[in-house]
Amino acid sequence: MTRLATATLAAALLGATAATAQDSNTAQANFLGLGGSESGRATLTESNGGVLFEIELTGLPPRKWVALHIHEHGACDPTSSHESAGGHFNPGEKEHGFLAADGPHAGDMSNQYVGDDGVMRAQVFNGMVTLKEGDNGIRGRAIVVHAGFDDYRTAPSGAGDRLACAVIK
Repeated sequence: MTRLATATLAAALLGATAATAQDSNTAQANFLGLGGSESGRATLTESNGGVLFEIELTGLPPRKWVALHIHEHGACDPTSSHESAGGHFNPGEKEHGFLAADGPHAGDMSNQYVGDDGVMRAQVFNGMVTLKEGDNGIRGRAIVVHAGFDDYRTAPSGAGDRLACAVIK
């Protein structure tokens, strides 16, 4: 093999290794609304100590707070109003909510505001989850946006209907 071919092969292998390492630290999730059409996207990036969620989601009721949670199943079936996503992701069997005595659970995230245009734009950090495999791994689970806000203590959440759902890939 020539030096050029060897160098090209080595660069390709290093590039593939770097891409694989980067891919394991990032994930995408495409939201489906209740009508079944794509309505937004989340980009997830793992860092030391948690995962950053960057979300843009359209078609939501304007000028209101909505709850955002990680759910246990990676299934977003709009014909079931996204009930297919199951309950909140709770590997530590904690109580629901930031204000609960034995909470929060890993799927709890802060409420987000929907602007006048019906678009939710958010950057949320969750220090209780990872994109890696394991008890707190969320790849293959769902992100759900609810119709109401979370009071951070009512179990299971009291946040109302599920408006949008995205499987973390």
